[in-house]
Amino acid sequence: MSKSSAQGEGGKEKSSEGKILNVFSHGVLIIWAILVVMPLLWAIMTSFKTDDSILSTPWALPDKLHFENWSRAWSQAHMSEYFLNTIVVVGGSLIGTLLLGSMAAYVLARFDFPGNRFVYYLFIGGMSFPIILALVPLFFVMNNMGLLNTTHGLILVYIAYSMPFTVFFLTAFFRTLPGSVAEAAMLDGASHTRTFFQVMLPMAKPGLISVGIFNFLGQWNQYMLPTVLNSDPDHRVLSQGLVELANSQGYKGDWSGLFAGLVMAMLPVLAAYIVFQRQVVAGLTAGAVK
Repeated sequence: MSKSSAQGEGGKEKSSEGKILNVFSHGVLIIWAILVVMPLLWAIMTSFKTDDSILSTPWALPDKLHFENWSRAWSQAHMSEYFLNTIVVVGGSLIGTLLLGSMAAYVLARFDFPGNRFVYYLFIGGMSFPIILALVPLFFVMNNMGLLNTTHGLILVYIAYSMPFTVFFLTAFFRTLPGSVAEAAMLDGASHTRTFFQVMLPMAKPGLISVGIFNFLGQWNQYMLPTVLNSDPDHRVLSQGLVELANSQGYKGDWSGLFAGLVMAMLPVLAAYIVFQRQVVAGLTAGAVK
């Protein structure tokens, strides 16, 4: 057998193995997509059905779109108030987390000083510390500072909760950025502050969007911290409101209003990821294509 024919047979075998692997991987991805998408579509479909049709024919399509379920959940179940409180808390904490986290990460990534690695590993250690162990002392600290049941107190706690992962993520991202750009800005007379905000921070936009999405997901769905630190009904966030809605509507049998409120809580998260999905992927892969 000639060498060329042997190479041809080897190439065909590798091509067939690649096709089999490709079909298998696509099959796994399709199954995973179905498992993720079907519950979401079922919840959206159920939010437009009546209570009787939910119990009698849970898998059937609604006879018509009952938008009154959404209006009832929005007004009578106080979902509008929970939404507003959540937007204020998550918006303020997200801005504070990205600002403080990016500043700390930039210093740790670009400047060598005594204790640099120690400070960095402190943030890493914060990621492994279970938040449930800090709830009791955190409660008393917040109480002594007069921050319990306040919006700004919850914002500060969210920022502290999100800082370890933010610093860890952005430190690695800032290390992938070319240092020559910052050096050129310094030679042109720019201060460290101006170099950071006008040069390096815009270059880190993909990383900021990626870590911002992750923090948004975690803070939007946070339940344990507001439950312990925010017991005032007027300052409840969306996760607390959904639990209250599930308890009250469950006893009333208003399942359609409950599903409408559930879908309302999911839509902002889905919209944020759909809008910024390309930036998230670019931020996650930036270090690999350096």
